[in-house]
Amino acid sequence: MFRGAGTSIRAKEGRLSDGERVIAADAEAARAVAFERLVEDRLDATYRLARLILRDAQEAEDATHDAFVQAWREHGRLRDPDRFDAWFGRILVNACRDRLRRGSHRRHDDLDRAASAAAPHDANRQVDERDALERAFRTLNADQRIAVVLRYYRDLPVEQVARTVGAPIGTVRSRLNYGLKELRRALESANQGMD
Repeated sequence: MFRGAGTSIRAKEGRLSDGERVIAADAEAARAVAFERLVEDRLDATYRLARLILRDAQEAEDATHDAFVQAWREHGRLRDPDRFDAWFGRILVNACRDRLRRGSHRRHDDLDRAASAAAPHDANRQVDERDALERAFRTLNADQRIAVVLRYYRDLPVEQVARTVGAPIGTVRSRLNYGLKELRRALESANQGMD
């Protein structure tokens, strides 16, 4: 039996010595500091990805929070720390998928931000195009939306998208194909309405 096993058995039984309690508390504090650093390093990128998938600032904040909370709870289950990004990416994608499927998705964006980002020479047209893209993106189902964002916004290869969402490569390709067709159809329909 290795050294740590005895400590964990005694810990479960509540029979830790004072020295073992101090060591356990120090280990927990070190774990918390290390996890806090991971959160700080990944917070902005995590929020941006959730924002792209959910298309809603408040929902993205909530999904980001949920993902980090779940990662904290399950961090001990991660077998290979070098795979943290892939493991955490899957947690985030699942948090976003859950929010999309629940139908609690609401739009909180204001058009002032979109208009301020548009070029001054044709601000109205750019806002209209951005709004049309937003409406088209909302026609995608959760799986298509996640696949499109990971592939085209995050620029991940199809194989990595498949690993992140936990689906076969063929399934991801199908989601991308149907998602892009749906986007084209929705944008063409919107463009006909603008003309």
